[in-house]
Amino acid sequence: MKINRLFEITTVLLNRGTLTARELAEHFGVSTRTILRDVDALALSGVPVLMKKGYGGGISLLENYVMNKTLMSEQESESLLFAVKTLQATQYPDVDSVLEKMGALFQKAAQHDWVEVDFSHWGSLPNENNKFRAIKKALLTRKVISFEYVNAQGEQTSRLVEPQKLVFKANAWYLIAYCTAKETLRTFRISRLKNLKITTETFQERIFEATTTETLEAFTSPNIALKLRFNATVLNRVYDDFSDTLIERSEDGSAMVEVSFPEGEWLYGYLLSFGPCVEVLEPTYFREELATRLAKTLTLYS
Repeated sequence: MKINRLFEITTVLLNRGTLTARELAEHFGVSTRTILRDVDALALSGVPVLMKKGYGGGISLLENYVMNKTLMSEQESESLLFAVKTLQATQYPDVDSVLEKMGALFQKAAQHDWVEVDFSHWGSLPNENNKFRAIKKALLTRKVISFEYVNAQGEQTSRLVEPQKLVFKANAWYLIAYCTAKETLRTFRISRLKNLKITTETFQERIFEATTTETLEAFTSPNIALKLRFNATVLNRVYDDFSDTLIERSEDGSAMVEVSFPEGEWLYGYLLSFGPCVEVLEPTYFREELATRLAKTLTLYS
């Protein structure tokens, strides 16, 4: 990440004084041209970075420079700390050390732990975090990954894919990847990935016409328009899950919601999780299918 390198360059110069562009390039494993561009970026952001040519010259910072007073305002530094703290929730490599350095530089080392962001669901096993970390590692190193996948119809298949992007949408993480068997982009819900492994096979970057959102929507089921009536006892969940503009309160305390969702097994499970506190009013076929499923469930207990 470029922002990481810019902070690293500044801290290295603060600690070691003057260094040449070549020394910095070797330290960060980049070209001297990249270092010179980074120096320009630091100067434009207000960091008093100096360059002296000739024997004994190099790159240094103005004497007595204090980063937190010059680089950005207190509000901006707090915003950046919050952004990196959120990134920490995805377990981005080395983000913890970056956060510590930033907290120290901005003189807020004892204050940057006021928020914790955790995307894992309640009751998730440690493997969920390991799986997520493995996908990110494969993304960064361009390694093919293998896994078993269970689709919405309950069919399990073995996949070899080239990971392209992680997407967090509708309270769930998805992996957009190039499937080597189908020879096209596919979208996989991460919670359904089993026995995920990073292979030794590498892949080259591919250029796709579809954007992330288009790709994700292309592989979800068609939307179905639902008209729902929720009991007043579950209003807390209703306001958690739906926009206020979709909720119409009734005099008896119940709530009417008209919403469109991708149709699939997950939708039946989602509505059934409300028990007797939700009624599907429309469409009729969906209401009847839900009733059929409830009847089958009742036979297990009769």
